[in-house]
Amino acid sequence: MAEVIKTVEELKVKTAKCEDCLKAKFNGTDGKRHIVVCGGTGCLSSNSHEILEELNRQIKERGLEDKVTANVVGCFGFCSQGPFVKIFPEETLYRGVKVSDVDKIFEKDILGGEVVEELLYVDPQTHEKVKRQDDINFYKKQLRIALHGCGTINPEVVDEALGYDAFKGLVRALSMSQQEVINDVLDSGIRGRGGGGFPTGKKWQFALDQKNDTKYVVCNGDEGDPGAFMDRSILEGNPVSVIEGMMIAGYAIGAENGYFYVRAEYPIAVNRLRIAIKELEEIGLLGDNILGSGFNFRVHIRLGAGAFVCGEETALLNSIEGKRGMPRPRPPFPAVKGLWQKPTIINNVETLASVPYILRITGKEYAKVGTERSKGTKVFALGGKVNNVGLVEVPMGTTLRELIYDIGGGIQHDKKFLAIQTGGPSGGCLTAKDLDTPIDYDNLIAAGSMMGSGGAIVMDEDNCMVDVAKFYLEFICDESCGKCSPCRIGTKRLLELLTKITDGKGTVEDLEHLRELSESIKAGSLCGLGQTAANPVLSTLNKFYDVYLEHVNEKKCSAGVCKKLFDFHIDPNKCKKCSLCSRVCPVSAISGVVGKEPFVIDTKKCIKCGTCISSCRFGAIYKE
Repeated sequence: MAEVIKTVEELKVKTAKCEDCLKAKFNGTDGKRHIVVCGGTGCLSSNSHEILEELNRQIKERGLEDKVTANVVGCFGFCSQGPFVKIFPEETLYRGVKVSDVDKIFEKDILGGEVVEELLYVDPQTHEKVKRQDDINFYKKQLRIALHGCGTINPEVVDEALGYDAFKGLVRALSMSQQEVINDVLDSGIRGRGGGGFPTGKKWQFALDQKNDTKYVVCNGDEGDPGAFMDRSILEGNPVSVIEGMMIAGYAIGAENGYFYVRAEYPIAVNRLRIAIKELEEIGLLGDNILGSGFNFRVHIRLGAGAFVCGEETALLNSIEGKRGMPRPRPPFPAVKGLWQKPTIINNVETLASVPYILRITGKEYAKVGTERSKGTKVFALGGKVNNVGLVEVPMGTTLRELIYDIGGGIQHDKKFLAIQTGGPSGGCLTAKDLDTPIDYDNLIAAGSMMGSGGAIVMDEDNCMVDVAKFYLEFICDESCGKCSPCRIGTKRLLELLTKITDGKGTVEDLEHLRELSESIKAGSLCGLGQTAANPVLSTLNKFYDVYLEHVNEKKCSAGVCKKLFDFHIDPNKCKKCSLCSRVCPVSAISGVVGKEPFVIDTKKCIKCGTCISSCRFGAIYKE
C-alpha cells in the first residue's frame, strides 16, 4: 500500500528521495544503464511499444536485471526522426530505431560500450553524426517550460514526477494567500495558450471575486486544429504537471473540483491521466486536506466526442453537463456563470502546465522570458513541408525564420518557401516578407494571422493557397455546430465560392463576394469558431490575390493542385515505352504499345490521382 503524504515536510522528504533516484539514473551513480523509449503517440504508431518489449525481453534473457533497466517516457518532440531510444548515463540518443535494431544496441552499446553509429542523427548541413540530444540543432533554441519533463521522466510513475520538480509550485502556493497566488500569475504576464490570449491572472481574478460556495476549474484538452498535437503530448509526457497547475488554480479561486475535458481520440493521454490521478489520490496529494493545509481538491475526466466547436469554452461546458456542444451567448462569462452556473475558470493544457513553473520561480522571474506583452514560451506543432517536423517550445519573440529554418531545418527538398499557416482554421498565412516577425500574440495579429493554439503548417511552391483556404473551409463547415446562421450558412456559401473558383468557373466578382461575405460572417457569428472562420480566406486573398486572379482569369493553377484546372500528359520524346504508367493506372486511362510507341493518357478517363507521375522514372509525365 502506498505511503500517504500528510504534511509539507513529509513531501519534502519524499521529493528528496525521488530526486536522488533520478540523479542516480541520469548520471549513472547507481551503477546501472538506463534505457528510455519514446512513448508518444507518433513513436507508438511506429512500434516503439514493441521496441520497449524487446528491450525488456532481452534484459531478462541476458540476465541483466541488476545492471540495465528500460522504461517508457513521453514525446521527444522530434517526430520526423522517431522512434527514439536514449541511454543513460551517456545520454546517447538513437533515432529511427526498429525492433530489429535492439540486438545491435545490446551487442554494441550495452555490452560492448560502443556507439551504434548508424542509429545516430546526421546533421543535414554538416553531415556529421550527433550523439547527444542537446547537440542537435532542432533542440538548441528551445526552452522547455510547458514541456518540462516530457521525454525525460516516466509519465506513468508519480515518483519520477516528484523527482523532477512536481508539487514544488503547489507547496509555495499553499504558503501564500489566494490573492498572492493570483498576483504572482498576474506578474508573470502569461496569457491563455488556447488561442484567445486572454491574461490568465485576470481570468482567475474574476473567478476569485465571485462570492459562491462552489467553483470549478476546467482543463480544455479538446485539441481539434488539423496538425496540432501540443496538448496531447504534454498530457502523455507529464500529466502530473497539468494536474498540479489545475490544483494551484483551484486553490487560487476557491474551487474543490477540477474537470479534464479531453477528446476520446487521445486514449494514451487519457490513460496516463487516470494513472496519475489514481496514484496521487493514493498518496494523499489529491483529495481532502492536502498536505495538512485544509485545501481539498479532486479531479475528474470527461471525454469529448471530437467536435471542434467544443474547444470554445462555453460549448465545452455544455458538453461536460451532458448537453449538445453548442456555445452560449456571453455575457455572462464562465468566470461568473460557468459549469452548472457556478464560477468557472477554463484554461488549456499548455497554460496549466506552465503554472507550476511560474509558482516555482515566481511570476516576475518568468516574465523575464518573452516580449513586452507576450511572456514566457509557446509550444508549436511544426508540420507541413519543413524538414524537421515535430513539437517545439520557444521563447516568445523567436522569429518565424528561426522557427522554420534554424529549428525546422528549412524546406523539404530545397523547395521555395511559400507561406506558413499559424493558428489553424482560425488563423492566417504569413509569407516570406513576414519571416523576421518575432512570434507573439500582437505581432502575429498585426501581420494578418494569429497565435491560436500553436499549429504551424509550412507550405512550399507546390501548394495552392486557394486550395489551402478551401481545405480549412471544408473543415469549418464540417465542424460548425449550426447554432447561428452566419456561421452555419455563411461558411457553406464561402466554400461554394471557393469550389467554384478551384473548378475553373469563378469570376472576379466572386472574389469581391468572398471578401464581403467573410466580413459579414466575422461580424455576425456567435462564437470564436464563426468569428474566425473566414480568416484563412481573407488572409489568402490579401497575401495571394494574384493566385486567385490566375484561377478566375486564366483558369489555371500554377501549383498543379486544383485538378479541374490541369490535365496529365506524356511527353513522347521522354517516354521509354515501358508501360509502367499504364500498369499502375487504376482506371486504365493510359494506352500504348510496349517497346514500339509512346504511351498516351486519355484525359477524359483520367481521374488525376497522380499514380502515373510518381511511378515514371524518366520524368515523362507532366501537368498542363
